[in-house]
Amino acid sequence: MHVVVHGGAGSPPEEPAERQSTLAAAASSGGEAESPLDAVRAAIRPLERDPAFNAGVGGAVQSDGVVRTEAGLLTDDGTTGAACGLTGVAHAVDAAATVATQTPHVLLAGDPAVELAAANGVDTDEQLLTERTRGRYADADPPDGNVADHLAWVRDHFAGTDTVGAVATDGDRLVAATSTAGRWFALAGRVGDVPQLGAGFFADERGGASVTGEGEAIARFGLARRAVELLSTFGPRQAAEEALAEFADETGGRAGLVVLDHAGHVGTEYNTDAMQTARTPRE
Repeated sequence: MHVVVHGGAGSPPEEPAERQSTLAAAASSGGEAESPLDAVRAAIRPLERDPAFNAGVGGAVQSDGVVRTEAGLLTDDGTTGAACGLTGVAHAVDAAATVATQTPHVLLAGDPAVELAAANGVDTDEQLLTERTRGRYADADPPDGNVADHLAWVRDHFAGTDTVGAVATDGDRLVAATSTAGRWFALAGRVGDVPQLGAGFFADERGGASVTGEGEAIARFGLARRAVELLSTFGPRQAAEEALAEFADETGGRAGLVVLDHAGHVGTEYNTDAMQTARTPRE
């Protein structure tokens, strides 16, 4: 199994060595899976559980003090699942997989998505706030009142770029997946690029991509889809470079991405200060 995993693109992490070790272990777990779908879930789950990454436990907090998670995945044969606005769900990637495998839909949101996940064995009553994230939210002097008050506060505080994701192939099937708690201090209910097909994730017969960064710009551009389209012309490394260059030229946004083809060739690129990745097997 070929697996590439990323821990988000953004500012340099506080403890890069520990994060890199976690990413390597996550990639290794994915490499031991029996299918690419199981592989991306196995690779992403430990990152959703680790507060050092912006997904699941310890993820970004929205304007009302709530952590809402989201994820999306796509197989190269078109099987798609995404979920957003999830409260109490650390493993959003499992909720997305449930949508993909148990429903005829592409995207479910909010409480019904949580209920579906719970009915299919996903833990849905978890505490996602940590002492650190609770303190960061409190220090930002969060808003009271109506949505207008929240929006005024969001305009001054909205920030962040991180998310996590993985792409895996066994040489036959291929799956791309991305998971996040979104960007810090977003308006309550905000949904980013991650669960949007073609923005935060994409896969087809050419390969797959998982994207991280400034979600609004990524969604407008369709970065994951564009990277995979470029596999018709380039190998994964140059496809990642070309896609990010086009994205930056058109939007001025910051992002990173990993690209994988069916032969296991990998491309990674970012225009933020840092992005950590790991893969298996190692070259």
